[in-house]
Amino acid sequence: MKIHLNQIPADGLHLEGEEPAEILDLKDPLLTPKGNVRWALDLGLSEGGMFATGKLAVDLKAECVACLKKFTYPLRVEDFATQVELKGPETVDLTEQMREDILLALPPHPHCDWNGQTVCKGALRATTEEVPGEPQHTWDELDKLKFKSN
Repeated sequence: MKIHLNQIPADGLHLEGEEPAEILDLKDPLLTPKGNVRWALDLGLSEGGMFATGKLAVDLKAECVACLKKFTYPLRVEDFATQVELKGPETVDLTEQMREDILLALPPHPHCDWNGQTVCKGALRATTEEVPGEPQHTWDELDKLKFKSN
């Protein structure tokens, strides 16, 4: 996202827009963008620099690491902030700073029950109630293994 410095007035500028999801360069098969990266930024100039604060958002197609269910994960960066030293050009590119903040906010192990509105069938059960035909939790079958000792 390129900002033209001459368009920023002394009292600052508010901009909103979208960038193509390709700027994220995601290589994770469990997380893929569903649409563009949306942003709303407040820009300003300070002595020798430009600052930007605001919000970033992108919806991701995710796959649960526990049950392999596909779900939508709405990634939000509510407190994006960056300061760029001005080196003379008329434009400043904030793409790398935006990409970095979004990548840092990615869930390391996506779970379909991330928001508490669903129950992941692959996660450990929090209750001791047994369900007929289903193991108590995912480790039950492993607990039944017998190892030979030398």
